[in-house]
Amino acid sequence: MRTKSIILLIFITIFAFNPSNAKQTQPFSTMLNINHILNKIPQLKALTQGFQESQLQVSVPLVVAGILCFIASSISSAGGIGGGGIFIPILTIVAGLDLKVASSISAFMVTGGSVANVICYMFTTSPKFGGKSLIDYDIALSSEPCMLLGVSVGVICNLVFPEWLITLMFAVFLAWSTSKTCKSGVMFWTIESEEIRVNGVEEIEKGLLEKETSTKGLVRLLQKENDRSEKVEENLVMVPKENSVKLCIPWLKLGVLLLVWLSFFSIYLLRGNGNGQRIIPMEPCGVGYWIISSVQVPLAVVFTAWMVFRKESLQEPSLIPEVQCQNRNCPSNKLVFPLMALLAGILGGVFGIGGGMLISPLLLQVGIAPEVTAATCSFMVFFSSTMSALQYLLLGMEHVETALILAIMCFVASLIGLLVVQKVIGKYGRPSIIVFSVSIVMSLSVVLMTSFGAIKVWEDYKSGKYMGFKLPC
Repeated sequence: MRTKSIILLIFITIFAFNPSNAKQTQPFSTMLNINHILNKIPQLKALTQGFQESQLQVSVPLVVAGILCFIASSISSAGGIGGGGIFIPILTIVAGLDLKVASSISAFMVTGGSVANVICYMFTTSPKFGGKSLIDYDIALSSEPCMLLGVSVGVICNLVFPEWLITLMFAVFLAWSTSKTCKSGVMFWTIESEEIRVNGVEEIEKGLLEKETSTKGLVRLLQKENDRSEKVEENLVMVPKENSVKLCIPWLKLGVLLLVWLSFFSIYLLRGNGNGQRIIPMEPCGVGYWIISSVQVPLAVVFTAWMVFRKESLQEPSLIPEVQCQNRNCPSNKLVFPLMALLAGILGGVFGIGGGMLISPLLLQVGIAPEVTAATCSFMVFFSSTMSALQYLLLGMEHVETALILAIMCFVASLIGLLVVQKVIGKYGRPSIIVFSVSIVMSLSVVLMTSFGAIKVWEDYKSGKYMGFKLPC
């Protein structure tokens, strides 16, 4: 049934586009030639501008891009990463979409995947962490305001920095983060192997002791177990509420997060985007523009201070004991998470990707468990991606139907990825698979985004464009 549903989704994705204006396309093998791409970039841009005035056409590159995005979404969901660092290069390089259109569609695709992740993680508890939810709401609440503030600062830096510097920074930082994540994955794998080895020895020793016991002792043990089971059943009937495990959802923290989301979303709508789209008339980069933008600073400070200085905040971080002993970078105070989120937001704004791919390695470095890291990052990506998608929608966006279909496709892909990963973890006891999934996504993003940035830098160099620092307006 899963295979049939995947095939059906692919056909829906193909036939959702209007083929009425279809044209003859070049062979796919020639389109993947790097020399051909470098020589035909100006023509591709001219074609995509006319191509986007009506509707997207069915073509082999477009179908291949949809399939690749489906696979990327299923892998990204395992690590709690949105996948925007993979979606945008695929839609731009393979499908030939304009960067503006690819970014808006990618926001909807990330939203679709994050919705599936949040639905699964919010109603899932783990005995490993005392029956609590895998989402660490304290980390999310203390990090989200600073991450949103960092994204705004990073977007300004993106306008100022030259393209070659952004590409170089992205390649260096993400390569370093990928290597650190791989090392964390190996460390978690070693810890898990040790636990499996110790548990296996204990089970063998227990089995040998049981074989040495006499038949009478076994009968007595069985009688005691029966007596205990009867008592447990009576207690469960008499007091069902005390022994039943309840899913505790922190409605207060969710309400505060929603308030943070609404506050920053209102500022983004009033300020508008970089293309001059806004809901009220305002001079770009005028006095009102900067006043509205500066309101984000006190908002982030107030929300973060409320969370950090609460007495019950972050009292039980979801740390791995073994990692906590071995890792010197464990959080010594509550300001570590907001500072990490601010850094991830700034870099995400500079590079033009979501902060989930950047904050996930940082959380792993301070010793947060892989399961909690994936769930918490998915929860944070949900707030940031929905904000971007709604902003694109309200400020005027092309190809909304296409974006919704691809979002549904990523929703299904994320569910499939989560189910597969959870089954593998449950069967083999290897949560480090989540860390390796993050490493795979980051490695692909390094290759794709760096290649895409290098092509843009080469195009600017050949056309003689100014390649120095620019003003933000």
